[in-house]
Amino acid sequence: MDAEQQRQQPGNDEQSPLLGGPGDVTQQDKPLYHNFIIGTGVVAQAGAWILAAIVWGAVFSNDLILFSAHPLLNSAAVLFFIQAILILQPTHTAKQKKQGTYTHAALNNVALLAAVAGLVVIEYNKIDHGGKHFESPHAILGLVTYIMVFGQALVGITQYFTPGLYGGVDNAKALYKYHRVGGYLTLLLMLATVCAATQTPFNTNVLQMQLWALVVASVLVVLGVGARIKPSKLGWLAGK
Repeated sequence: MDAEQQRQQPGNDEQSPLLGGPGDVTQQDKPLYHNFIIGTGVVAQAGAWILAAIVWGAVFSNDLILFSAHPLLNSAAVLFFIQAILILQPTHTAKQKKQGTYTHAALNNVALLAAVAGLVVIEYNKIDHGGKHFESPHAILGLVTYIMVFGQALVGITQYFTPGLYGGVDNAKALYKYHRVGGYLTLLLMLATVCAATQTPFNTNVLQMQLWALVVASVLVVLGVGARIKPSKLGWLAGK
């Protein structure tokens, strides 16, 4: 087997994901929406929708108040953020990457708007009730997550649409791998923040979401998304 044939074998190509062969996570000639479920995307989707169902089910099982919008909006933000990651991961050709990037940006914008609205609700509630800020692990993780989300949005938009801010297209592209790593770290923070919400008084006294259920859903998301990561896009391979 020559070097070219060996390179094309599953697991040897720089496009290979961390788990599975390149065909599991490469869009090939499929429509863009296929990226939502291709390979282990279906596992990530299962976790994402289970997590959302747990939160929404708990909220709508109780009387709705203004604060109810906080978990609803933030869980929606997590859901859209996951979709934004999934849609872009398997893109391969230049055309697919362009389509994927625009859809990725649109989904992230929706996620950002939902997250900001959720932040407004919790801040208004804190001020209205004279509550203290950043006392619980959930609140602290939430603050870190918001900082990461805003940073990711700012860098992602400017890298792609205004590369001149970084000294040109090549310089902007050189930072893509950090944006990708930042996105995966932000996802982990989001999931941790949701899980930590089970330890808040509002959940203990009202929502009563179970930590184990949210952890299981989060693990499914991590496995589904993580298995489709291509090491080369994170700069782990020589020359990439």
